[in-house]
Amino acid sequence: MKIKQTVKVLLVVLGLTLTALAAVIPTAGVASADCDPANQSCCGGVQTSLITCSETGGAGVEQTGVWGLLLIVLNILTAGIGLAAVAGIVYASILYTSAGGSQEQIKKALTTIANIVIGVVAYAGMYALLNFLIPGGLFN
Repeated sequence: MKIKQTVKVLLVVLGLTLTALAAVIPTAGVASADCDPANQSCCGGVQTSLITCSETGGAGVEQTGVWGLLLIVLNILTAGIGLAAVAGIVYASILYTSAGGSQEQIKKALTTIANIVIGVVAYAGMYALLNFLIPGGLFN
């Protein structure tokens, strides 16, 4: 029974990952002069889904396709961390309210809440560190 649940969870995670990647991967196209950066997202003469890059040399790092991918991945991670934290808090609150005087279950709920808070603070610290290390920062 446990194996079936694990397989289901893995399939859901795989499906969500593939969906997120489908939004990031450039659309199929042949490099040509037909790609108009004024009307659509282009990178190297190829139409892309979400990212753009500079067509001229010497542009800043903010105009590269890798920068766009980095921002997309960080936004997806931030949303995922937020959703996971909310789901964890809901789970811990259900554990806490259904404890019925069981000290073991109350301790487990409080430990879960503490771990969630530590995780969110650690992610915020990582985000701030990346903002410090990456040229130009992430908040622009």
